[in-house]
Amino acid sequence: MMKLRKLWALPVLVLTLFGCSGAPEVSSIYSTAPEGAVVLFDGSDFSQWTNCDGGEVRWKIVDGIMEVVGDSIWGCDRIQGTMTKQLFKDFQLHLEFKLPENENTNSGVYIQKRYELQIYNSFNVEPAPGMGGSIYRQKVPDVIVGKANGEWETYDILFRSARFDPDNIEEKIENARISVIHNGIVIHNNVIIKAKTGVGFAEGIEAGPIMLQDHLAAVQFRNIWIVPNEAIETLPESDH
Repeated sequence: MMKLRKLWALPVLVLTLFGCSGAPEVSSIYSTAPEGAVVLFDGSDFSQWTNCDGGEVRWKIVDGIMEVVGDSIWGCDRIQGTMTKQLFKDFQLHLEFKLPENENTNSGVYIQKRYELQIYNSFNVEPAPGMGGSIYRQKVPDVIVGKANGEWETYDILFRSARFDPDNIEEKIENARISVIHNGIVIHNNVIIKAKTGVGFAEGIEAGPIMLQDHLAAVQFRNIWIVPNEAIETLPESDH
């Protein structure tokens, strides 16, 4: 129990800042993985990842950076991309991403393969459904702080999974909640996610992976780590 309190010390500190008015800048987020974090990608290998079908990762590592290799076949169900081997419920996730400089394209962070936080150009744009930083088709960001394509950006995501009745696991009793810090600025403050987003999988009591979307563009990722608040599960070995 002491270990769990230690792991969640940072998220609790951040959430206390969310009561501020406006869009506060948050300086307490670590830029490198804190003690107790699971490092999902440090630039060295894909040991923590698998393809969306459970097979070998099809993307590449270039100079320590994860880069999408667009798969025109799109053979996975619903969502294409690369996902973690480990499954998570409640957590704090940090990742850095960069959109191709001369392309107007997108990607996304899928939480539990159910809820998408959109990765898309949001530099000097008007609020619109599906824009960068949006909870896909449910809520645009409170403020727009995206950088120009070709520049590194950060997402810090604090997520609390939906709750289900332990005596009837098909009955949801609490919606999932999310807070998002984009480039050091709070853009979603303890927001209720009413249901799965877009093509996401149905909600359920089970934990799920973190999935980075393949949308046929060479989006790059680096410095990915997660602080779970409970024991984590691992996907079974695949035959692929």
